[in-house]
Amino acid sequence: MTSLAALLEEPVLDAAPRLLGATVTTRFDGALVVVRLNEVEAYVGADDPASHAFRGRTRRNGSMFGAAGTLYVYRSYGLHWCMNVVTGAPNVPHAILLRGGIVVEGRATAVQRRGRSEHLADGPGKLTQALGVLGEHDGTSVLTGPVRVELPDHPPPESRIVSTPRIGISKAVEEPWRFVLEHRD
Repeated sequence: MTSLAALLEEPVLDAAPRLLGATVTTRFDGALVVVRLNEVEAYVGADDPASHAFRGRTRRNGSMFGAAGTLYVYRSYGLHWCMNVVTGAPNVPHAILLRGGIVVEGRATAVQRRGRSEHLADGPGKLTQALGVLGEHDGTSVLTGPVRVELPDHPPPESRIVSTPRIGISKAVEEPWRFVLEHRD
């Protein structure tokens, strides 16, 4: 099985779908929350008009230029924190937006943080809020920092992974770089 560190060194379009089924874990103020990822999107840096790094490095997007596994946390529309995991080589700003998941542990904490009991982590801002991730976590590592990502012992079969155009963006919308874990009963 590939380690997370090795996976995140791979090209972003290869790594992104393989994060499906992974867990994101936080423990802030003693409160543990674990979310299993079921939706991600890939952003291909300087070559991708929808990427925050398309126009180069700024104070806001500096973490995208970090080592594989760096967490890039930013405000979306001034309202919600969102988070990406950097992939590939340093100074090549490729990243995977963690778009959504299912709370598998710490539901009561996620409900308290979200102020509701439904739709706890089914969107990038909701996911980040349920986990308690804030701007102060920008630049930390998902390998060693306070927000941890772990690959599943048994990854979902490729037949359950659906590739679609990205959503919530206005440029390069036709790229099929949104990856969703299809739910089957």
